[in-house]
Amino acid sequence: MKKITHAVIPVAGFGTRMLPLSKSVPKELLPLGNRPAIHYVVEEAIAAGIKHIVLVGHAQKSAIENYFDINAELDTQLRHKGKNELADSLNWLPADVTVSMIRQGKALGLGHAVLAARPIIGEHDFAVLLPDVVLDPFTTDMSTDNLAFMLDAFAKDNHSQILVNTVADEDVHKYGIAQLNEGHSGNSKVGDKANVNTSFGVAGFVEKPSLAEAPSKLAVVGRYVFSNKIFDYLANTTASVGGEIQLTDAIDALISEYGVNVTTMRGDSYDAGDMRSYMQAFIYFAEQQLADDE
Repeated sequence: MKKITHAVIPVAGFGTRMLPLSKSVPKELLPLGNRPAIHYVVEEAIAAGIKHIVLVGHAQKSAIENYFDINAELDTQLRHKGKNELADSLNWLPADVTVSMIRQGKALGLGHAVLAARPIIGEHDFAVLLPDVVLDPFTTDMSTDNLAFMLDAFAKDNHSQILVNTVADEDVHKYGIAQLNEGHSGNSKVGDKANVNTSFGVAGFVEKPSLAEAPSKLAVVGRYVFSNKIFDYLANTTASVGGEIQLTDAIDALISEYGVNVTTMRGDSYDAGDMRSYMQAFIYFAEQQLADDE
C-alpha cells in the first residue's frame, strides 16, 4: 500500500469572524491553551504520517511560516540562560518533516487555495486540513483515528475520503451536508466519543441546506484525502458562488467519475474560526493542559 505523505493547509483567509483578534495576528496563531490553533492541526497531520506540509497563504501570513521555523536568536538566548528544555520544546518539528509555504495570489476561494499547492504537491496524492477545525487530541489517538484512518482507507481502495460528523438539527444549515447512497442511513451519534471511524460511499454534497432540504445530518468536518486527480477538476472548475472556485464542485465531479467515500469522525471537533466556539475550545484545551501539569 502506498501511503500519502503530503498535506495542504489553506491559511490565506482573513479570519473576519474573529475580528478584532485577527486584525494583526493570523487567526491560525490564536492560542488554544498554551499553543496556537495551527500547532494542533500540524501535530495531527504528523501523527497520521504526513511528512511534507504545504501552507497556502498570502503576504500577511508570514508569521505562520515563521512559527514553524527556528528562531536562532531566541534559541541561543534560551540556551545561554540554561533553558535548554524550553528551547527544545520550541523546535518540535521532527527532522523528517518539511513545512513549505506558497501564496495563493488571488482570493478565489478554497478550491483555488488547494489548487495553488499543486506546484509543490506535484503528482502526489494528498490530504487537506482546514485550520479552523481542530480535532480533540485528548480523547482520540491521532496515529490511528480520523485523518490517520482516512489515509489508511485511501491506501487500501484509492477512494478519496472526506471526514463527516452528525450535527444537531439547528446546525445543519451551517455546513456542507453529505447526500448518501440509497439504502445507507449514515447514523452516527452526536458527540459520542466511543464511536469508531467507518467509511462508505457518498452520492454528493449539498452546501448549507435548510433542515427540510438536507439529505442527511452528516456535515463535512474539514479533513479530506484526495487523489491527485482533484487538481485536474479544480483547474477546470469555473467560479460560482461569490466568484470563487468551490472545492465542492470539484468533489462532485470526482464523485461522478471515480467515487468518493466519507469517513465518520471519532471524538469531538472545535471551530477555532468562530468566536463562540473558539472561546469554548480555549477553555477546554487550557483545562486539559493544566490537568496534565498537575
